[in-house]
Amino acid sequence: LEIGGQKVRLVGGTDREGGGTGPLVVLLHGFGAPGDDLVALHRVLDVPRETRFAFPHAPISLAGAYGMGDARAWWHIDMVALEAALASGRVRDLSRDEPVGLNEARAHVIEVIDALRAELAPSRFVLGGFSQGAMLATDVALRTDQKLDALALLSGTLLAEDVWLPRMVSRRGLPALVSHGTHDPILPFALAERLAAELVKAGIDVDFVKFRGQHEIPPIVLERLGALITRVHG
Repeated sequence: LEIGGQKVRLVGGTDREGGGTGPLVVLLHGFGAPGDDLVALHRVLDVPRETRFAFPHAPISLAGAYGMGDARAWWHIDMVALEAALASGRVRDLSRDEPVGLNEARAHVIEVIDALRAELAPSRFVLGGFSQGAMLATDVALRTDQKLDALALLSGTLLAEDVWLPRMVSRRGLPALVSHGTHDPILPFALAERLAAELVKAGIDVDFVKFRGQHEIPPIVLERLGALITRVHG
C-alpha cells in the first residue's frame, strides 16, 4: 500500500493481507530501522485472527547520511551527541526537547492514519511504536483528537513535557502499554518510568512493563501487547 508517497505494509485480517473488518493496529518503527522492521511481530502476537496490522515506513532515508542501507527515520537525531552520551555513560534526558522534524513526522502519520481509516474502516484502532516510533505515537495521541482505543509505547521516552503533560488528561481512561528495559543504554529507564507515572496521574489506564533488558521487545512485552490488543477487540 502506498500513502502520501510512502509505503505502508498491511498484514493480518481474515485474508492475512489486511482484509476484513477487524481492529487495526498501527505500529511505528524506530530510528535506523528498515520500514518493515516490526512486521514479523504480527506472527507471534496472540491476538484474534481478524486483527489487522499496518506498518508505515518513515519518510526519511538514512542510507546516504549514515550508510545504513534501508534504514529510515521519522526525524534526524544528533548521532554525535548520542555516541558521546553512550561513551560517557551519561543519562540522556530528552524530556524538554522538541526535536526538529517532529511536527512534520506527526503530520505524515496523521495523513497515513486518515487514509487507513478511510480505506479499511476499522472497528477499533490501536496506535503504537518502538523507540522513536513510540515517541511519535505518544505525540500523535497527545496533540490530536484522533479516535484511539489503545496506545502501545515500547521503549520510548518523555519529550516536549511542557506540551505533553497538560494534554494527557484528554486521554483519561485510555488503555496504554508502556514497556522499558531497566538497562536500556539508549533511552534511560528512569524517564520511561516518569512517562508512565505522568500518564497514570492523568487518569490513563497504564500497564507498565519493566523488564531486565536493554533497548528491545522481549517475550513479556509481546505477551502484554497481545493482551492489550485482545482487550480492545472485546
